[in-house]
Amino acid sequence: METKKSRREFLKIGLKMGVVLPFASSILYSCISKSDEKNTTKLTSSKKLKILILGGTSFLGPHQIVYAVNRGHSVTTFTRGKTKPSIYKEAFSKVEQLIGDREDNLTALENRKWDVVIDNSGRKTEWTKRSAALLKESCDLYIYTSSTGVYYPYINSDFKEDSKVLTLVPNDSKEDEKLEYDYGVMKATSEQAAMKEFGAARTIVVRPTYMIGPADRTNRFIHWPVRLEKGGEVLVPGKKDDAVQYIDVRDVAEWMIRLAEDKKIGTYNAVGPKEAQNMHEFITEAKKTFAVESSLVMIDDYDFLEENDIYYIVPWIIPTENTIGSAKINNQKALQNGLLFRTVHDSVKDTLDWWKSDAVSEERRTEFVSNPNSIILKEPEIIKKWKALQHG
Repeated sequence: METKKSRREFLKIGLKMGVVLPFASSILYSCISKSDEKNTTKLTSSKKLKILILGGTSFLGPHQIVYAVNRGHSVTTFTRGKTKPSIYKEAFSKVEQLIGDREDNLTALENRKWDVVIDNSGRKTEWTKRSAALLKESCDLYIYTSSTGVYYPYINSDFKEDSKVLTLVPNDSKEDEKLEYDYGVMKATSEQAAMKEFGAARTIVVRPTYMIGPADRTNRFIHWPVRLEKGGEVLVPGKKDDAVQYIDVRDVAEWMIRLAEDKKIGTYNAVGPKEAQNMHEFITEAKKTFAVESSLVMIDDYDFLEENDIYYIVPWIIPTENTIGSAKINNQKALQNGLLFRTVHDSVKDTLDWWKSDAVSEERRTEFVSNPNSIILKEPEIIKKWKALQHG
């Protein structure tokens, strides 16, 4: 079925890029706004931490690093040395960078001590198990970056941190669901592996929903900043009251550092926005970012959308079958423990500023807007067909 195929491709893109799923020039570019500067105040020496980040050069890591460094912490990264950060290069010059491989070479982590380890690159349960076992005597706190994907299949609503998660792929799962089950089970069992080695009293688990913002290596969200800036008739998929959830990557990154500072042990859903929001509310707010005339063409027929190969434009995910509750994750515990949110306007504007900067290659920008399968290119014809159907 085409819906399943598209969903699998969506997941594969995120996994390939090392992105957590639920589901100016590059040298000078900074995504820290004036309002953020208040949160980067240097800490007193008694609270400065030595932080080890497993990963750190992809999407979430650079924002964690710049925030931690600006708050006076010392940061070490452990990577294969293959991905070079495209933003915050000045901050990275202050970072100790260790090279190894989580598959078979943790030598650089031996006989060292840190206050906190943040595991961003735990994409195999065995990786988390081995790193946690190695570091449990030399680190005080283990923070595992998980995902709301642990709640798959999303056939309920109001998923809370203590909701049941699967630790085994069901024997009767269909072939076209396997990737989603595998991912959720991997994240859930990795959480358990970290807790087994460090103990619940020394482990923090953060489960982000779809993260958006500067430095995203996928093109899951950039459609909206690019498209809304142009104005005109804008195709908006989904029913008016379809729920959406998303979070700015910087809000997750900064909150994780504060959780480490305050040693707020526990498991948390890192999910925004603060209040429940539907797709119509999201797009209405997002389009206010740009001073251009635009009108929204809401296409609320799921069958029509599927026929035209539109299954998702993050934050909207078609809410059918096992994804019907993917945007119904409870965030109250996180809110009570200091999770803060940027506005939609800040996220959209800063993402577009980054997209236009030297941090993104001209080749990538051109490929995105000229891809014959892109919704931006197909949008006029799809809107034309939709209007004809409505007046037929």
